[in-house]
Amino acid sequence: MSVDLAILEKALGHCFSDRELLERALTHKSRVYEKPAEFETAADNEQLEFLGDAILGFVVSESLVRRFASFPEGRLSKLKAHLVSAAHLYAVAQNLHLGNYLLLGRGEEMSGGREKKALLSDAVEALIAALYLEAGLEAARRFIEGCIIGAFDLPQDGVDCAVTDHKSALQEMAQTLKLPAPRYATVTEDGPEHAKTFTVEVRVGKDWVSQAQGFSKKSAGQKAAQQVLEQLADFGR
Repeated sequence: MSVDLAILEKALGHCFSDRELLERALTHKSRVYEKPAEFETAADNEQLEFLGDAILGFVVSESLVRRFASFPEGRLSKLKAHLVSAAHLYAVAQNLHLGNYLLLGRGEEMSGGREKKALLSDAVEALIAALYLEAGLEAARRFIEGCIIGAFDLPQDGVDCAVTDHKSALQEMAQTLKLPAPRYATVTEDGPEHAKTFTVEVRVGKDWVSQAQGFSKKSAGQKAAQQVLEQLADFGR
């Protein structure tokens, strides 16, 4: 591969002794079908994706039950559904810059495969399986806890942040109070490429402003919007 897999391994928290296993996890079926002469790996990542999906579901379920022992099944199910969703795994893949490492066929390459949500989310699951097969459940769990669960704003103090769209709520409140529409701006981007944190500011008119950090611009924006919502709620009271 022309890219440096060591950078990806650092982000995964594991250096593979079996590089072919890692490359298989990154291999889309389009690459295998075309079988270029220089490509030696014979298998794509679909079986690894199947295994990784099962491991992800187990580890996320275990983690949620351990962290939120008082939550009813329905609430745990909602949290799990988000954490294992293609949309969330796609965000994880973007944080890892995983598209740079995919092995694609020429047709998939030309059609923008490195940015496709399905390909990237599937590759995250395949990487989980590769970690499991090479180093066991603990290696897979560390990655899931750090990059998939850790990058998500889990609920605190009984408030279910996972199912609340604070940005939409702020938009609606601003309209109700006849205030200007919220304006968002990225203030800073800190840290290495594989583990960046973002600071986002939101302003509603001149008087209402807040900044918050997150592992993605979306996450930081949601936190900042929540803080301004709380300011406006206090103002309303």
